Amino acid sequence: MKIAIVFDSRSGTTKAAAEEMAKMAVAAGHDATAVAVQSASSTEVAAADAVCIGSWTEGLFFILQHATKATMNFIDGLTLSGTPAAVFCTYKTSPGKMLDKMADALGASGADVSARLRSRGSGAPEGFADWLGSLGQN
Repeated sequence: MKIAIVFDSRSGTTKAAAEEMAKMAVAAGHDATAVAVQSASSTEVAAADAVCIGSWTEGLFFILQHATKATMNFIDGLTLSGTPAAVFCTYKTSPGKMLDKMADALGASGADVSARLRSRGSGAPEGFADWLGSLGQN
């Protein structure tokens, strides 16, 4: 199964998490790539069998948390048709409701969003392996 992992990273934490996720997906037998949202092709992402999109958390400590504008603009430009999907974020204090907002936007693009994942550091978010397992194999 081809999995597109798209991320936006400011300090490298989200990039590292996305790269770890891609390694886990490859180890599970999938064809996976992690690409920055600024370089991602919506056409290539839409052609993937599954999609995972992530962002670092912007906001004011405990309020107004949100995904980056680049991430949300990328999601808004996608056209998917029942594609299995997950959203993820990296955060320091609290992601607030940003994952729900990302999932709602990705769902509006036609994706079947089944996971909202978060990581407090540069590792793969907890629950990512379970989401991979839910996808099955090639």
